[in-house]
Amino acid sequence: MYRAITDDIEVNIEPFYIEEQSDPEESRYVWIYRVSIANHSQQTVQLRSRYWKITDATGKIEEVSGDGVVGEEPYLAPGDSYQYSSGCPLSTPSGFMQGHYIMEKPDGTRFNIRIPAFSLDIPNGRRVLN
Repeated sequence: MYRAITDDIEVNIEPFYIEEQSDPEESRYVWIYRVSIANHSQQTVQLRSRYWKITDATGKIEEVSGDGVVGEEPYLAPGDSYQYSSGCPLSTPSGFMQGHYIMEKPDGTRFNIRIPAFSLDIPNGRRVLN
């Protein structure tokens, strides 16, 4: 599990390699990652957008951004949490992801919440520093 806390908003990530959807002979490796976002602050916030930087074992970088997550822009009241899962295919057997969410306060102020960098490695594979 990977964890980051920014402005009392906690983000936890747990990645899983999906062997059934992967095909190493075709250079296709698939992971899902489970995200939990918890609001430990004293005010309601809304997740407005996300930014991901995905790096494979060769150093190739893909950047992904857009509104919300999995089609939603959830509100999190103080003490609330929100979970979702998504996926990431790579053409290499390892890589890593990192990024941030843009959150919005009730007054319209926006701020970034760090998503912790996390590793994507096939089980029992040789770990490579990317």
